[in-house]
Amino acid sequence: MQVSVETTSALERRVTIQVPAEKVDTVVDARLKDTARKAKVDGYRPGKIPMSVIKRRFGEGVRQDVLSELIRNHFIEAVTQENLNPAGTPDIEPSKANKEGQPFEFTATFEVYPEIELKSLAEEVVERPVAEVNDEDLEELITDLRKQRAEWADADKAAETGDQVNIDFEGFIGDEAFEGGKGESYDLVLGSSSFIPGFEEQLVGTKAGEAKAVEVSFPEDYQAENLAGKAATFQCKVNAVKAQQLPELNDEFFSHYGVKEGGEEGFRAEVRKNMTAQLKQALRNATKQAAFAALVNANPIEVPNALIASEVDNLRRQAAQQYNLGEAFDINQIPADIFKDQAKHNVILGLLVGEVIKVNEIKADQAIVDGLLNEMAQSYQDPQKVVDYYKTNPEMLRQVEGAALEQQVVDKLLSEVKVTDVSKTFKELAMPAQQ
Repeated sequence: MQVSVETTSALERRVTIQVPAEKVDTVVDARLKDTARKAKVDGYRPGKIPMSVIKRRFGEGVRQDVLSELIRNHFIEAVTQENLNPAGTPDIEPSKANKEGQPFEFTATFEVYPEIELKSLAEEVVERPVAEVNDEDLEELITDLRKQRAEWADADKAAETGDQVNIDFEGFIGDEAFEGGKGESYDLVLGSSSFIPGFEEQLVGTKAGEAKAVEVSFPEDYQAENLAGKAATFQCKVNAVKAQQLPELNDEFFSHYGVKEGGEEGFRAEVRKNMTAQLKQALRNATKQAAFAALVNANPIEVPNALIASEVDNLRRQAAQQYNLGEAFDINQIPADIFKDQAKHNVILGLLVGEVIKVNEIKADQAIVDGLLNEMAQSYQDPQKVVDYYKTNPEMLRQVEGAALEQQVVDKLLSEVKVTDVSKTFKELAMPAQQ
């Protein structure tokens, strides 16, 4: 076998492989003889078919099968011989001249994994967040929990932000009503940002039975292109104003959140415990992202397009699962461009983290694995049962070991960078969606 390697770009290689004619013909002849013993051809007894007939009937198909096997086997042999590390499936081009007595030649074009030499992180600065759960955080979260189970009651007053108004409305562009701009008996919480900017604010101060003309402009990027950027008037009638009534802090309320004993003191202790666990995880994630950002910033690398495309498909599948699109959904309907930047970042980070693990010979520390497992199990009624389940389920245990390995990588990175602690609030870290 003759092998030549051409570097066509930083990460692309074009490998030409030539297999001697005698090797190809020997395999083809052996396959034809085997075919002759098994073949059935009208006019001939089994095993007595002339080789000339076998070659005429089966020769081309047998040769193509042999060449496919030779391509597969010799490609692997060639990249091993040349110390190449392919990323993705190669593009194979067989030569047109592949007849008996001639050497067989084919080219394989593919991308390779980049060679990574980790740079020093000594000049990288990582801001590590620090925070704690205080009494104000606890009270705010308990109020949020009460709001989740609140009821609405008619209120004989002017509507305020946070109140619910029931309205009939119809929208106009100039004097013309537009499609989709009409609603009846619609419940709207003022301050919820459910309607376009400026709408809800103008209903503050209205009372049941009042009419109100609400003047707004649709955003320039509004989804309905015929309305985008246009000024509109909504003629509204307020049917009712309702105020939110929060449930009392009693045993019935506590039971909805799994607290059966201990009354209000037990409930508050359980909420604080959950908040502390949530904050711990948020701190860990934020620190991890900051450390990984430093690693990526210090090590700019090119990555194979094949790996990016593969990661795009992974992100597409995750999106399809998140939005319950079903197994039959074709993920290719989701535009690749949406995920391309994230996919590239994921690939770069994955390769760099892998290199950190390899260079430093990091292996999952059993103590960290046990700590993470016990920490996770505490959110269940029977923690020991959960721990035992994970330890007897290799696939689930590997996930925890992966998390431990990731934590060890972060610890290694933090030991090399300049770390600055930055004070944050519980809300900033654990409840970013509310910011």
